[in-house]
Amino acid sequence: MEYENELKELVKQKYAQIALQDKETNQSSCCGSGCCSTEVYNIMSDDYTSLEGYNPDADLGLGCGLPTQFANIKKGDTVIDLGSGAGNDCFIARAETGEDGRVIGIDFTPAMIEMAKINAQKLGFANVEFRQGDIEKMPVTSNLADVIVSNCVLNLVPDKDAVFKEIFRVLKQGGHFSISDVVLVGELPEGLRKDAEMYAGCVFGAIQKEAYLELIKANGFSNVTIQKEKAINIPNDILKNYLDEKELNSFKTGNTGIFSITVYAEKAKSCGCSTDCCN
Repeated sequence: MEYENELKELVKQKYAQIALQDKETNQSSCCGSGCCSTEVYNIMSDDYTSLEGYNPDADLGLGCGLPTQFANIKKGDTVIDLGSGAGNDCFIARAETGEDGRVIGIDFTPAMIEMAKINAQKLGFANVEFRQGDIEKMPVTSNLADVIVSNCVLNLVPDKDAVFKEIFRVLKQGGHFSISDVVLVGELPEGLRKDAEMYAGCVFGAIQKEAYLELIKANGFSNVTIQKEKAINIPNDILKNYLDEKELNSFKTGNTGIFSITVYAEKAKSCGCSTDCCN
């Protein structure tokens, strides 16, 4: 527990720092972590700018996918964004759900919440709100959300099982989520795996792809589908901070991969029976 708390504090400190940086600085580092690269490296590499609701002031360049694009948000939906940052995905979700819907952003870092609230105020959105909280114990009631989205956040959380349990609790019956996250195929070299800086940089906290998908299924979700998958290539000058030349060559030529996946899953509707199985 003490180790998990230390990791959470690390993430909070790092993302408070990121909130004060411009987008270009964040994009030229590993998820804004500060492990500087001479190569321009944006772990997301997906373009938000064509999506309705996009707000450049809210785009810190920290994502690894476009979950709102795949989330099947409908007019009037209640949407929750986990790890909402400066509000970018919330504002895009608001464009989908409209004035009759509701969007709630949850973030662990006070500086991010403050920035998101300022952005929402500038936009005049009365139906978008931001709450500071831990997504392992969300500050929202059960059965509230039609849709949950998240962008490159769960990999930063030590207890991912707790987050998926919370997602299941907070979703309405028949609700669904679309989450973009970083996962692994094969084992990371020890230098990458152990370094706390890389934890805040989105890599160390990632788990195996198959374990990630099994965790979703084990928490009661159905229709688990990968909506998008892409490889993430970390530049050599970042990797050299963590690996010697031999380890670097082995990593580059081996079977280990770091991927961004966008995953969809549903919380089944109740059949209305008092037993676990309806026939």
